[in-house]
Order: sequence, then structure tokens, then C-alpha cells
Amino acid sequence: MMGERNLWANKLTLDLKCFLLLCGLIALVPLLDLTPYTLGILIISFYFALIAIGWNLLAGFTGQFSMAPAAFAMIGGYTAALLNYHFGLSLWIGIPSAILVSASLGFLLGSTVLGLKGPYLSLTTLALAEVARVIISNSHDYTRGDQGLNVPTLMESRIGYYYLFLAILIGTAFLIYGLMRSRFGGFLLAIRDDAHGAQSRGIPIVKYKLMAFILSSAISGFAGCLYGTFTELVSPEMGLIQQAGIIISMVVIGGIGSLTGPLVGALIVYLGSEWLRSVGNIQMIVFAFTVIIFARFFRTGLWGLFLKFYFYILTDKKR
Repeated sequence: MMGERNLWANKLTLDLKCFLLLCGLIALVPLLDLTPYTLGILIISFYFALIAIGWNLLAGFTGQFSMAPAAFAMIGGYTAALLNYHFGLSLWIGIPSAILVSASLGFLLGSTVLGLKGPYLSLTTLALAEVARVIISNSHDYTRGDQGLNVPTLMESRIGYYYLFLAILIGTAFLIYGLMRSRFGGFLLAIRDDAHGAQSRGIPIVKYKLMAFILSSAISGFAGCLYGTFTELVSPEMGLIQQAGIIISMVVIGGIGSLTGPLVGALIVYLGSEWLRSVGNIQMIVFAFTVIIFARFFRTGLWGLFLKFYFYILTDKKR
């Protein structure tokens, strides 16, 4: 048992180191004198990576499959936008409010659905995500409907946003790393691997699943709020089911249950999506087939393939 814990701790530490190494390389990219358009694409890929990391905490580390990550990002973005539009409140109030509202809705939704088993959790979060999007889309007097709402920007510099998102990604990775190395993380893994066994040992599984759901929702809401300040616009399109599918595909391709996987997946999927625009609107078809292949043959994603290669090299050296 102790050996398994040490192996998990070593893998998680390696995961964090690789995440930081990748972020270090990404931090050098602006030195290539990229165009504002290219910088914008990279920033949006960081936005998706942040949501993917939050969703991965719930699905990859806790084993709870939610279809509402994009909806919580939309709610976070609209919280800051509505406070500014109707009450003239600044982003210094809007951003914390977006996190709080997303976390609170995560608590209300999680309290309702996390006792469900099988496909019912996914179906319930899918339905509620679509309900939230439709309500925002049809509340013209408050949200301006499909026209969207303008959001004030935090800064004019795209380079500034680039490093802001990168710093938040690193901070979120450290947060999740600390949680997963703690007793809390051990309980989440126990729930993921054997919920009945965890419950029989006295772990309040609904309580810990709810805590993971709240944190995941708060991360998504924070990401959506930052995205709104970057694009200076939030719209119901942020909460489309298609957006949730893209986020899930990022985690599956990059490697579910890891820190590095969602970032790698977000970069590959979003940058690949932009590249595919030049050859036709076939992004979802390509990524759907890619997800099927990974789910069937490479269930641990690119991160899992890297780990196999890494430990194979170590084993070969010992011989």
C-alpha cells in the first residue's frame, strides 16, 4: 500500500515538473515576434486549458463525468458582465463575484445531482447546462440575448494577457497538485477507483464529490470571466454543448487524470482546430474520430504514452 502511494506521489511530482517545463517553453514563445492574431489563438487555448484542468479534477481525479464545464465558464463570464452593465461595478468586484457565483451554483447543482449514479449525472448536468444557456439567450432585457454583453478589459496588451493566463494556469496546477498530495486527494482517488469501497471505509463520498464539483465549477467560472475580459464580449455561444465536447476531447487526448495532459490537449485541439479552418469546417469530425481512437486504444492519452516511454527508459537503464 505504501509502495503504491509513493508511486502515485512520484508520478504526480513528475507530472508537475513536466507541466512547469512545458509552461517555461510556452513562456518563450512571444520572443518569436508573433502576430496579434496568433497570440490571441494561444491565449484562447490557455482559456480552454484552464477549464480542462478544472474539469479533469472532477472527471480524471474523482471519476464524476459532468457535461457542464462550458456552462459554468459562461456563467462566470456573464456574472462580471452583468455587474458591470447594470450596476457599473468594476472587474475587481466582478471577477471575485464570478468565482463565487460559479462555486455557489456548483454547490446547488452538485447537491442535487452527485447522489445520482451511472449516466444520470452526465444527463442531468447536460440538461441544466442547456437550460442555463437558453435562459441567458432569451433574457433580452437583462443579457441582450444572442447579441452578447460587452465586458471591460483588464489590460490592452495581448502579451500581458498571455502571461496572465499562463501564470493562472501554473497557480491552478500547484493548487491541484497540493490537493492531490493531501488526504483530500487520497479520498478523491479512492472514490474514483472504488466508490463503494471508499464508502464502506467511512469516507463521506457525496461530501468529497461535492467539494471537487464546487472547485471545478469555480475554476471554470474564473476562466470564463477572464476570457470575457480578453475578448471584451460574452455570449450564449460560450455555453454551447459543442464547447463542452471540445473541452472533454482536450482532456481525453492529452491524458485524463494528469496535470500536463489537459494543457497539451488544449494546445493540440485548439491550434489544430484553427489550422483545420483553412481546409473546411471539419474540426468536430476530426476530433470526434481522434477521441474515439484514443478512448479505444490509448485510454491514458498522450501523457500516458509519455509515462510508458519514460519508465521504459528508466527500466532499461537499470538493466
